[in-house]
Amino acid sequence: MDIVPFGPDDADRLRHYVEVVNAARAVDSPWQHPATLHSEEGRFRFGWDGEVETPYVGVVGGLPVAVGRLATSEYDNRHLAWLGVQVDPAHRLRGYGTAMLEALVEATRARGRTSVGIDGWDSPSTTGFAARHELARKSAAIQRRQHLAEVDWAEIERLHKEASVAAEDYELIRREGASPAEQLEALATMASAINDAPTDDLDIEDEVFTADRMQAYEQAQLARGHRLFRTVARHRVTGELAGHSVVVVDDERPELAEQHDTAVVAAHRGHRLGLLLKTDMNLWLREAQPQIVEISTWNAESNDHMIGVNEVIGYRVMGRELEFQKSLD
Repeated sequence: MDIVPFGPDDADRLRHYVEVVNAARAVDSPWQHPATLHSEEGRFRFGWDGEVETPYVGVVGGLPVAVGRLATSEYDNRHLAWLGVQVDPAHRLRGYGTAMLEALVEATRARGRTSVGIDGWDSPSTTGFAARHELARKSAAIQRRQHLAEVDWAEIERLHKEASVAAEDYELIRREGASPAEQLEALATMASAINDAPTDDLDIEDEVFTADRMQAYEQAQLARGHRLFRTVARHRVTGELAGHSVVVVDDERPELAEQHDTAVVAAHRGHRLGLLLKTDMNLWLREAQPQIVEISTWNAESNDHMIGVNEVIGYRVMGRELEFQKSLD
């Protein structure tokens, strides 16, 4: 198998990458929507927050049979590379996944990283692959989805009103698009609250948020063709930003939305702000983006508090992802 890294301007390899990803999704996670050339070109050109993964494609006899991804960050966790491996189901059990993983580990070592993480949907093939390569299971995450046609809007409104009473010391600010430059530092401080979310047994450090990183995140999402919606809770007396919830809507497929961060600063917990922010986002999007059919979200399986909030507003489980890690020392 020839394994080649590529970039977003390589149209042929990008097309091959999308073909393999969609073949794998159809078997492993059929609830996931197909990747598109536009979505993956944006992913590899702009990344999540300006830092981009390196994609790989493995080809045999001119046919794409496997793909890989290698992601590292310079913001934090400079010991770690996060990897992705997918093999076309029609070409599995021939060693292509192993060959791709070995190529990614070699590239990881070349970057001076000493630990690798990888994830996969909960299945015997995933756990078997991890065991063969001495990758230890460290965490699990759940993908949930809120289907808006099934939402009990009267209950959403009731919960929003109830949470508003508990959070009477806070005001909500809705913002679409990029944040003003003078607010980025405060946003970064608030966003750091996500580090309180469980990471289970993963060997990872806290993420480092700065004004520059917040701006890079917003610019990357907008450049990828995402509409960006952020609801912020601000303490009325001190003016401190106490929490936020962020959702992006896909311009290419505007019926689809994804929940990004929802976090509440530790000093401001206990006022039902998480529920207030999530229900306010629902009510805002119902008005501003009525074409949305569903919102997808991810949580660590051990994040009981946020899971409780999501379930009470109608999110239901779609799939379970296992996360593995090993040291290269």
